[in-house]
Amino acid sequence: MIYLKELEVILEGERDILYVTDDGQTARGLRGEGKPVLIYLHPGNREQDFSGFLFAVEDPEELEPEYVERVYRRLKGLPWNIMGTDRCLIRETTPGDVEAFYRIYSHPAVTKYMEDLYPDVEEEKRYIREYIEKVYTFYGFGVWTVTERASGAVIGRAGLSYREGFDDPELGFIIGVPWQRQGYASEVCRAVLAYGWSALEFQRIQALVEAENEASLSLCEKLGFWRDFRVELNGRVYWRMLIEKAQ
Repeated sequence: MIYLKELEVILEGERDILYVTDDGQTARGLRGEGKPVLIYLHPGNREQDFSGFLFAVEDPEELEPEYVERVYRRLKGLPWNIMGTDRCLIRETTPGDVEAFYRIYSHPAVTKYMEDLYPDVEEEKRYIREYIEKVYTFYGFGVWTVTERASGAVIGRAGLSYREGFDDPELGFIIGVPWQRQGYASEVCRAVLAYGWSALEFQRIQALVEAENEASLSLCEKLGFWRDFRVELNGRVYWRMLIEKAQ
């Protein structure tokens, strides 16, 4: 007997269905109709071909609503809402954020210490699509988009990621010039660190800050980071800042 279950998902007042099945043919048929599908794996279907399906579970009767929503969002190409602060919402980045990023990065004070975007807008959007597929989907975290609750405006980026050559996850952040000196960076970074400790269970987090970037060095120290050592990367000198989870 084929297992097929419909899980209700309600987003912003709109109702939809996430389908759960243990049958490959049924799953491919649903996917062909544009339906989001979650695979139920059990000893009786281990030989079936479920390649191309992103998510599978072994106990479909005990799924948490948050997990169901996140699977649905990923399969429908919708961003995950990661966390909120008093003034901001931190969510996954979408290609639709790219235009706002170019406005933020157009200010020389931002790119002085930050790697710039691709010269071509469409190339940056392709990068974001690949990032969603390869980083968010694989790790479940990354660098996210920061929006202001009051206006809905994209005001920056913040998140956690891994840098080649380093073992510890890294905090990264940028707040657009119009929103600087208002405490947004501190507010957002504290929330990201808290998420790293609780949801991701990290024990240490680093930040690489250029040695001349006094504002970011000062902010990291206020957040509880200390200066571990200096390192040269691509001709630039950075302080490796480090913070450990409070015991």
